[in-house]
Amino acid sequence: MNVEQLIEKARKLVDSFRVTSSKRFRLRNIDPGDTLGIGSEEKSRAKEALTYGIETLAALQDKLYAQDKWAALVVLQGLDAGGKDGVIKHVMSGVNPQGCQVHSFKSPSAEDLDHDYLWRYIKCLPNRGHIGIFNRSYYEETLVVRVHPEILAKQRIPSPLVTKNIWKERFHDIRAFEAYLFRNGIVPMKFFLHLSKGEQRRRLLERIEMPEKNWKFSASDMAERARWDDYQEAFEDMIRNTATKECPWYVVPADNKWFAHGIVAAAIIERLGSLDLAYPRVDKVKLREIAGAKRALLKAK
Repeated sequence: MNVEQLIEKARKLVDSFRVTSSKRFRLRNIDPGDTLGIGSEEKSRAKEALTYGIETLAALQDKLYAQDKWAALVVLQGLDAGGKDGVIKHVMSGVNPQGCQVHSFKSPSAEDLDHDYLWRYIKCLPNRGHIGIFNRSYYEETLVVRVHPEILAKQRIPSPLVTKNIWKERFHDIRAFEAYLFRNGIVPMKFFLHLSKGEQRRRLLERIEMPEKNWKFSASDMAERARWDDYQEAFEDMIRNTATKECPWYVVPADNKWFAHGIVAAAIIERLGSLDLAYPRVDKVKLREIAGAKRALLKAK
């Protein structure tokens, strides 16, 4: 199988990880170590395919930027050490930085808390013609906030509005928000990097044992790991309630970084490829201007 055939296979296999509106979705049915039969002997070829995919993505981004109509929003969610930074580093390595915006969301500021929970994310939406990347996103408002009720208390929402239905209401808000984005030419592409507990342990130990990775380690990583089951339940509920036909979730097995990178790249390429991107056509007046400029440049010494 050559590189072109492998990337085409990856495009077709993206369907294996796309979740649209299934209320019966179960996270446990997705194997974090799945590579869809691509064995170790094909691993190097899969990495070559990723290189080809990066080139394809760069070409699509160039048209996206020139056309200046659509925008893409890549949403990356997952547990600590899930590989979000690696996806940005490897999958987006070929795109023009001028047409790409990356935002990482940490704890909200005092100003953020004085606004509705979507406010700080709305401020960071990509311009038309751009690819925006959210390293964590507004979905944290149904994840970490759900697992840690004390964070919800800090949002100063009037107490009568904090009911047992608050998560269903937030899911409703987010579905409506993403539908609004899509109807305005901003296309959300949502990726959940599905990591196993054993692989997270290995990666956290690597951060501890390798001095050059010590800076990545945080004591909070261990505290959050202790809530593993709570997060798995929250992730599953999030995907079930916010996956739609226009804005599906891609649940990407993340134990093998090379495989996760390939699937994310293939999904983005597929999605951008469906937008009928093209370079703007110039009118006759512009063509005459171009022809005149060419004549003048050819005559110049």
